[in-house]
Amino acid sequence: MGPFLLTLLYFVVAIVVVVIGLFIFENLTRQYKDWDEIGKGNTAIALSVTGKIIGICIILSFAIYNSAQILDTVIWGIVGVVLQMVAYLVFEGLTRKFSVEEKLHENNVAVGIVTLGVSIGLAFVIGASIT
Repeated sequence: MGPFLLTLLYFVVAIVVVVIGLFIFENLTRQYKDWDEIGKGNTAIALSVTGKIIGICIILSFAIYNSAQILDTVIWGIVGVVLQMVAYLVFEGLTRKFSVEEKLHENNVAVGIVTLGVSIGLAFVIGASIT
């Protein structure tokens, strides 16, 4: 397969995995819908979603670098999305003094920044483990 076609195929796979990942994350939250809140100007949720998008893309980039076939990239992309969800749930569980979901819904930008950082930081760990 030519390099241009392969690049296009990886791009399409990445878009599909990101969209599926965001759909799954959207359904994890019970108190609000991400895109509705972003439409209302909720910066905290926008930061959190940005972290998820960047995190999934970081994992996909490691998968592309280390995969011999596109199917490997898809599999590792799915694994990465699942691990990002687990990380979010663990983060929510470890913050016993408050609910991350509630604070994001209240537009607590500090919590949004931390969730962005957690998503990006763990994406590097997850991505590096793909090698």
